[in-house]
Amino acid sequence: MSVIWFKKDLSLNDFSGMGANTIGELLDIRFTEVGADFLKATMPVDHRTHQPYGLLHGGASCVLAETLGSVASAMIINPEKFICVGLEINANHIRSVRSGTVTGITTPIHIGASTHVWDIKIYDEREKLICVSRLTVAILKKA
Repeated sequence: MSVIWFKKDLSLNDFSGMGANTIGELLDIRFTEVGADFLKATMPVDHRTHQPYGLLHGGASCVLAETLGSVASAMIINPEKFICVGLEINANHIRSVRSGTVTGITTPIHIGASTHVWDIKIYDEREKLICVSRLTVAILKKA
């Protein structure tokens, strides 16, 4: 399998400090694995990510999904020439979770010159599917 990243030797060290002062930091999203064509991250299920019934908030799942897809797009483009921004996200919430950690994994569906489309699946600690999401990212030339 060929490497999709702009920096061919991309490693977890390249993500250090990337989410500083963002919602990703607030929700304690942490990148845990990078492969030739995928990126993984975790997020705790706790008071920061709960909805009023004590379940993982669907919006928190969307934050994890958009963080994964957007960061993956940022790692594909030439950062000196382009930026990437989310265009559309959808999510199907399959199963609830009350505590622990969820893990998201994103893989590309489409990597084009002006858009990227990502498949993001989120699992609980028992590897049960919690959420399926799709993110479309616009690739824009830097001003």
